[in-house]
Amino acid sequence: MKNSRRTQADRTAATRAALIAAGRKLFAEHGYAGVGTETLTREAGVSRGALYHQFGDKTELFADVLADVEADVTRSLMEAVPSGDTDLVAVMTRAMEMWLDACEKAEVRRIVLIDGPSVLGWVRWRAICQPHILGLIEAVLAQAVEEGALLPLPVKPLAHVLLAVADEAALYVDAAPNRPEARQEMLEIVNTLVQGLTTPDKR
Repeated sequence: MKNSRRTQADRTAATRAALIAAGRKLFAEHGYAGVGTETLTREAGVSRGALYHQFGDKTELFADVLADVEADVTRSLMEAVPSGDTDLVAVMTRAMEMWLDACEKAEVRRIVLIDGPSVLGWVRWRAICQPHILGLIEAVLAQAVEEGALLPLPVKPLAHVLLAVADEAALYVDAAPNRPEARQEMLEIVNTLVQGLTTPDKR
């Protein structure tokens, strides 16, 4: 019986993984509106019934795909930014560089920035971001406040503001005719903004 349950759990996990992988590929290439359930299930190699059983509908699959992409980006950011670094400006600038790099990938730009809020609505989109990128920004800011490196501002709304800046920066750079120049300009702006949030002795 235990082996049977384990086998069923393995099959379920494999089916979900196949659908999420198919969703990441297809939503990035064609956008949410451009992908039908039949295309998704064919790419994943599963039945439409499996899609509905595991996720309920295409929107719920998209929500899990978004969370999966967010988790990958967050892991990359955590690896790139040294833990315990007390230089808030350096940490945020490095994080912005990594974020702009990540947003060069279609799956991040299209799934996270463009389709995420339009498909799921702002409240749910940001709720999915909370355990990932948004939560990481909040943690960095909270540590900076505790260490006296950041002005005593409310961390949660400030994290939302900085994430909005990062999102808009990525979209601006992507649409710019001279992307390297736009990228450098955005990094300079973010650096200046974050410096303005630090305590006077840290500037």
